[in-house]
Amino acid sequence: MSSQPIPTRVVLLAGPSGSGKSSLAAVTGLPVLRLDDFYKEAGDPSLPLVDGSADIDWDSPRSWDADTAVSAIVELCRTGRTDVPVYDIATSSRVGRERLDIERTPLFVAEGIFAAEIVNRCRELDVLADAICLRGRPSTTFRRRLARDLKEGRKSVPFLLRRGWRLMRAERAIVARQAELGAHPCAKPEALGRLAAAAAGRHRTPAAG
Repeated sequence: MSSQPIPTRVVLLAGPSGSGKSSLAAVTGLPVLRLDDFYKEAGDPSLPLVDGSADIDWDSPRSWDADTAVSAIVELCRTGRTDVPVYDIATSSRVGRERLDIERTPLFVAEGIFAAEIVNRCRELDVLADAICLRGRPSTTFRRRLARDLKEGRKSVPFLLRRGWRLMRAERAIVARQAELGAHPCAKPEALGRLAAAAAGRHRTPAAG
């Protein structure tokens, strides 16, 4: 009798911008889907603005294409491959597409600041292994985020400073909201433990909120 194939599932890795999601995902050795590549493009009329400002609010879930991200996750779980956009943050535009092929890997990570927004949808579609919100000290997150964004030239310096200050003040509320959406808030050591458990088949699918 042939054994049944192990279904592929996803660990959603959320957390504030600069919390270390990308570096944590990289050290797991698992395939990684970058959810930030599903941002909407500049000029999209549905993009939200920061209250009282002309700045686009790239930290609002409304700046992100959740439907396409979920479709990519489901396709990866069902077929082991999908085409994903390549997004350039500096120009706020999709500059190409690339094939992500995870073959028969039973687990992969989808990481991004909006990952918690799709916890319920991934649970309902029966593709969710776990959902984690990576958290740390707001001041540390501020420094890490600013250094990264300046190095990569993501936006203008005034914009990055305004955004960084706003996010540092809002960080605890951001983590609380992501926890309400179903992502378990924790620091890096616990996150690595949960990822290892999911990789070993000990799924921790979060209960519905």
